[in-house]
Amino acid sequence: MAKAKNRQVSPLSLAFLDVMFCGFGAVILLFLILDHATTVAAVRVDPSIAAEVSLLEEEVLEGEINLERLRNTVADVSLEVVTAEGLATEIQEQLQTFLEELAALENSSTATVESIEKLRADVRALEEELLRLQASALDQEGNSVRQFLGDGSRQYLTGLFLGGQRILVLVDSSTSMLDETLVNIIRTRNMNEERKLAAPKWQRVIRTVDWVSTQLPITSRYQLWHFNQTTESLLDAELDSWQEVAERDGLNAGIDRLKALVPNNGTDLQQVFRAIAAMDERPDNIFLITDGLPTLGERGSRTGLVTPKDRLDRFEDALDALPDNIPVNIVLLPLEGDPSASAAYWQLAQISRGSFITPSKDWP
Repeated sequence: MAKAKNRQVSPLSLAFLDVMFCGFGAVILLFLILDHATTVAAVRVDPSIAAEVSLLEEEVLEGEINLERLRNTVADVSLEVVTAEGLATEIQEQLQTFLEELAALENSSTATVESIEKLRADVRALEEELLRLQASALDQEGNSVRQFLGDGSRQYLTGLFLGGQRILVLVDSSTSMLDETLVNIIRTRNMNEERKLAAPKWQRVIRTVDWVSTQLPITSRYQLWHFNQTTESLLDAELDSWQEVAERDGLNAGIDRLKALVPNNGTDLQQVFRAIAAMDERPDNIFLITDGLPTLGERGSRTGLVTPKDRLDRFEDALDALPDNIPVNIVLLPLEGDPSASAAYWQLAQISRGSFITPSKDWP
């Protein structure tokens, strides 16, 4: 039997297999490296960011709990106020009945002194109970006819005087109330009404007026004007018609009209002060919300440009039209290119015995 021949191995076939295996191994190694790097990058978390996120989640949870407590408290207080008002009405009716009976007994010749004295004592007791219930309702509801809930929890000591029997709130609704810088004012002015209404500076104005409305004494009367080159009332009333603060619906309607108002045109402060001087019953307190000195007035500009000196001159003309002995409280918002505004309005507040503030961006 013949011996089998040994198989001949070709060097070319070994080289081809080596190349194939090496290439395949390189692909696997590259795949493992890329996949590992992706996994590591995906699970890597900055410890400081994680701690901040955890803190924010705790604050949100605490805020939701506090909000629920506040809602429950408001509901309880509202129920107590309604109950007190109902009892007060009932006592008033009983008091009227007793007064009628007392008058009848005093006019009757058969009435005894004891019965009359007893009825008088009952009347005094009802009057005391009525005063107690009215004071309780006032404590629960406060002196404000509306509520303002801000974004933060800080309280501000503004020094603004919000008392008086006739309070006039003046809101500057000129184009400059759209932004703080001149470039952005021009840009926003050319946008649609929705973007203008959403301008951050104008939203601050609305929140400020909303806050002021919550601070008005419930026993006072008020007017809410907005002005640019003209002056108009935001209420369903004439300019010189004072409205009761206690009428909450009218006050809410005025705030709603302000929220739908689009700032435009320049600022003529002189015609505003003239309108105040023409009122039959002048205000005893003025609250002015503006961002700078007036750009319009009787004095015209020779060059067509309104310089800081022109604005100051028109402000002085406006002061000549303002009646004396009326405190003017001023909230001045920032505006680029009007360096004299702060000093001029501060001087007005001092002369009129009012107050002056330039609030931070998160106020109120």
